[in-house]
Amino acid sequence: MLSLYSDHPSWLHRWPAGWKLACLSAAGTALFWLQAWIWLLVAFLASAAVLLSLGPGARKAWQVLKPIGFSCAIVVLVHALWGDLALGISSALRLLCTASLATALTLTTRYSDLLTLLEFLLRPLQRIGIRYEAIALQLALMLRFAEHFFVQWKRMDDAYRVRAGRSGSWRLMAPFTIQILRTAKQVADALRVRAGS
Repeated sequence: MLSLYSDHPSWLHRWPAGWKLACLSAAGTALFWLQAWIWLLVAFLASAAVLLSLGPGARKAWQVLKPIGFSCAIVVLVHALWGDLALGISSALRLLCTASLATALTLTTRYSDLLTLLEFLLRPLQRIGIRYEAIALQLALMLRFAEHFFVQWKRMDDAYRVRAGRSGSWRLMAPFTIQILRTAKQVADALRVRAGS
């Protein structure tokens, strides 16, 4: 599968996945406690600095943040039309901060490490008879597929832009949907074979 994981080593690569996930959770919670947009701006600058500190691998981050930036601009515009510009700016800054930190986690954490962490966190469910391995695998696959399909969409859009000179936008929906279904079937078949062995 395609991945946003960066092979360029950075200081954040050396952190265990558990520490990174805990910091992301704490930062995400703190962002909703902050109300003043000026402090949210400081938080965004700090999260952007974390991304930039990852070195060459940070270039992949802009592939993710560019469409999110467009979404944030729409959020600000809509709130401005509703007469609450401050709320729009605060909401956009929260989204940008969270997306930046989550992207840093994705760039510096291997899928296998994430799966191991999820299994560790869900292991207590075994005491009440729940198969935690299946839940951990489902969560990890959901995260992995979201990442994979984003990269796939970007590649298809780049290929269309080279041929036609403009973005594919809605024209890519049909081939993209076919690609999603094909990939999902291949993964399902592989899991079925593995479960039967």
